[in-house]
Amino acid sequence: MTTSFPESTVKLSPLLLFSILSAISLVIWWNPLVTSFALALRDDQYTHLLLILPVSVALIFLDWKSPDPFSLVNLKLGWVWLAFAVGITAASRLGLLRVHSDEKLSLNMLALVLWWIGAFISAFGIRSFRRALFPLCFLFWMIPIPQLVLNPVVRLLQEGSAAAANLFFTVAGVPVAQEGTRITIPGLSLEVARECSSIRSSLMLVVTTMVLAQLLLRSPWRKALVIALAMPLSVAKNGLRIFVLGQLGTRVDPTFLTGKLHREGGIIYFLIALIFIFFALWLARLGELKTTLRQDHSLGTSIS
Repeated sequence: MTTSFPESTVKLSPLLLFSILSAISLVIWWNPLVTSFALALRDDQYTHLLLILPVSVALIFLDWKSPDPFSLVNLKLGWVWLAFAVGITAASRLGLLRVHSDEKLSLNMLALVLWWIGAFISAFGIRSFRRALFPLCFLFWMIPIPQLVLNPVVRLLQEGSAAAANLFFTVAGVPVAQEGTRITIPGLSLEVARECSSIRSSLMLVVTTMVLAQLLLRSPWRKALVIALAMPLSVAKNGLRIFVLGQLGTRVDPTFLTGKLHREGGIIYFLIALIFIFFALWLARLGELKTTLRQDHSLGTSIS
């Protein structure tokens, strides 16, 4: 009985086993998955959800190697993840957890991601899991952020953007007063509303920075440093946007405050922030290169 279990399981190729487990996941979590994608299409705060799965799959294939031989340990560890995913879903759907509808969706998507990770470990092994650790963990970005978490983040971005705009006006010599999220300059009072918090571009910038850091850097602490830079850059670029609109609206034409630049100009400031990210990545890569050269030099000296 002990030998028949692995023998019956090993007949399945890793890809077939993963495909079967993935198909089961679609049966169980189809509605939460579709709901999440629909949310991403209609709500700017969740646009990034659409990018996560294809990026994760692409990153896995970029570093793909032959999976481990069949191991009962891998299968058992994978089943732990699968069981955990089922437990979360059962607790959510049976009403054992008192949560709002958006939190229920987040829990179901969390369970789906855990199932996919468990399926990957079961099919391809622990070593393959370690090699694909980043893209698999990157899948957690597919979980819609519940309002309980999102609201404080948006509020922080609003206040940070107002403070950054205040700084830009002060540096430019424009008399400015700030009260919470309201900025007042001569001839104009601006309120940094929730819609102006730049939550969408901030999340997109963080996600993009994570992928670029993973692709271009090797040092974990350098990756973390560059990724940590993304959020203050998001606040700074939104403050710059408020400053530019305020200056154009008071000094050039008031229609700038409601025109196309206001509604669709966010991409300009996103690209400005991305330029700074690339500069930070370049500095980090330069540091890695210098470290490698020093190590090679030290090794060569010790050998000689």
